[in-house]
Amino acid sequence: MDIVPDRNTPVTQLIVQWAFTGIRLALSPGATIGYVAFFELLILLLRPDIVDKDNRVRIVPTEELPSQFDFIIIGAGSAGAVLANRLTENTNWTVLLLEAGGDERVISDVPGLMYNLVNTDMDWKFKTEPSSTHCKGMVNNQCSWTIGKSLGGSSSLNYMLYVRGNRRDYDNWRDLGNPEWGYDDVLPYFKKAENITIPGLRESSYHGTSGPLTVENTKSQHPIQRYFLKGISEIGYHEVDVNGKTQTGFNRAQTTTRNGLRCSTEKAYLRSTADRKNLYISTNSLVNKILIDEATKTAYGVEFVRENIRRSVRARKEVILSAGAVQSPHLLMLSGIGPKEHLEEVGVKVIRDSPGVGQNLQDHVMTGGLTFLIDPPYNTPTTLAEVSEFLVKKEGQLYGLGFCDVLGFINTRYANSSIDFPDLQLYLGSGAQNSNGDVVKSIVGLRDEFYAALFSGIIDKEAYSVTPALIHPKSRGYIKLRDNNVAQQPIIVPNYFDHPDDLEVLVEGVFFAYNLSQTSAMKKLNARINSNTIPECAHLNFPSRDYWRCYARFFTLSNYHYASTCKMGPADDKMAVVDSRLRVHGVSGLRVVDASVMPIIPSGNINAPIIMIAEKAADLIKKDRNPIFSGGCRTSNVRASENIFPEFQSYAEA
Repeated sequence: MDIVPDRNTPVTQLIVQWAFTGIRLALSPGATIGYVAFFELLILLLRPDIVDKDNRVRIVPTEELPSQFDFIIIGAGSAGAVLANRLTENTNWTVLLLEAGGDERVISDVPGLMYNLVNTDMDWKFKTEPSSTHCKGMVNNQCSWTIGKSLGGSSSLNYMLYVRGNRRDYDNWRDLGNPEWGYDDVLPYFKKAENITIPGLRESSYHGTSGPLTVENTKSQHPIQRYFLKGISEIGYHEVDVNGKTQTGFNRAQTTTRNGLRCSTEKAYLRSTADRKNLYISTNSLVNKILIDEATKTAYGVEFVRENIRRSVRARKEVILSAGAVQSPHLLMLSGIGPKEHLEEVGVKVIRDSPGVGQNLQDHVMTGGLTFLIDPPYNTPTTLAEVSEFLVKKEGQLYGLGFCDVLGFINTRYANSSIDFPDLQLYLGSGAQNSNGDVVKSIVGLRDEFYAALFSGIIDKEAYSVTPALIHPKSRGYIKLRDNNVAQQPIIVPNYFDHPDDLEVLVEGVFFAYNLSQTSAMKKLNARINSNTIPECAHLNFPSRDYWRCYARFFTLSNYHYASTCKMGPADDKMAVVDSRLRVHGVSGLRVVDASVMPIIPSGNINAPIIMIAEKAADLIKKDRNPIFSGGCRTSNVRASENIFPEFQSYAEA
């Protein structure tokens, strides 16, 4: 709708009444239209600020796409959208941004509906290989791996938490042979991206206030938040800015939201480029392979399919792979770059033997389902009330996260408590997985009988959750090709708990959660742990460490932080895929810019680090391609003439 009436007019009141009737029908048994679909329709009618019709990006029709560009970016996600914005700041450069999915759906703006985006057309819906050591409570013992498939990528369906990681993460990257990736080098790029609106942090030297990415506290503050903060103070932890000087401690979740609504990289970086004539955005475009000249080992273009038509486009300067830690190695291998023996095994012609492609896979594994029943002195709004508050008043719990009202980092007994380098992350949430069972089972892939046993007798009871996440995993997984067909999902083996220390640290999180429930603050809510045991672990004493070790192998959750499968490192590291300027070793004109280049996964959620990497990469590219470039956050000591790909020098433009 172009015109939406004021919410106080009789017309709007009539629409809202009609909406309530429709939602009741959508929620009723046997409904033919779902709650989310109907809610999306209501947003189109009542929330023009979300629809944002005038600022949506222009998708270029196939017939209007040129055959050559200066840069081709594969993937319009957390990194690709940033690169597209920054590279087209040079009006002499043309950029093609290829995305396999479509535009963001309007419901993706609603924080409280983030779970409902899983298993939709915005999700790649990956599954890991069946396992006997983790995800044993899931259908076929397979973990569900959600990855964004739309403009904005995973930033359009993630949980919106803004977490940078720890200073030591980046100093470790630097010390592994990656110059200019230490904390002091990357902090300016975190700040360049950020516009923090939290009043107490706008003057902080650790934060930026003029970047495209808005960071704020959630618009909705659940009443349980103050109980959490009082409880953690009783245990001995303080409220801190976990993105500031000290990571150890807790804070109210900082989120990538703007006026309470999701701020994806599509919203932050692409909508502002709508008027740029040098940016071409092509959605629903599935890349088959990167085109590489075998004689010169030079990437010169991309082959992709759109509208069932196969097309090839050429890159005058570079192809940039920003498809993520699963699909970037997948595409490299399909294009002939990867472990030689594996590529030959699946029938892919080897162009560059790169044994590290797809290896070194890391993720932050979590223990799910920890539920604490409470008797709160406050009321929980009904679904209809939440919808009314959101659509008409622009407030309410749909602006909240549910799973994470307070975020924290702690040192377990396995960490070095003398330094600020915690080993466990904790999500304290006002919502728990004993509610909305069908949604929970769909998202996680839990078996019906497993869910029924764990939550028997407490379905939809008032409860909160604590979810511990391991942030320094020692286990390493891998990604391989299933065959040489791009349409086939790759083989994903995360190897959670392959290293025994990982399980031990994660179990410590359960005991922190229990100790929190015993504080006087949480006792005011009569907090008590769900005492239901799962049948497979019931032979072990509850709640012993042996029980929780067993339990963690069943209710295993990915934090959706897939990383490190094309790691950055020097040329003498045979497992390194890219150098410190993110150029693929042994192949000219090709870079990788996404979470896959992280040598070691950072200590926390990885969306903010990915955006930082893309901001820094854009400056590296500008400097490599334009020797007189001196912009950005920090100039390099490396001479630009050493970083121009020789075969492309004739194309270098100001």
